[in-house]
Amino acid sequence: MRKAVALRYDRQKNQAPEVVASGQGFIAEKIMEIATNNEIPFYEHRELVEALVRLPVGSEVPPELYELIAHILAFVLRLDKE
Repeated sequence: MRKAVALRYDRQKNQAPEVVASGQGFIAEKIMEIATNNEIPFYEHRELVEALVRLPVGSEVPPELYELIAHILAFVLRLDKE
């Protein structure tokens, strides 16, 4: 079953990225549809999604996932430069 998690990172407001949407099946498809419609890029990482989908919406990513989140931030920075 497909799973998806949407993150937001506002340095002024949060110390770490925040889970703004999370789900599987139909909910995951809707998250991905909204991202596509808003030209928000996807980053696929099964292990990270499995960990993030367990977090409540509105919670910040815990420190033990920072290393994996760093890969997403690097991915976004590369996209911004292109």
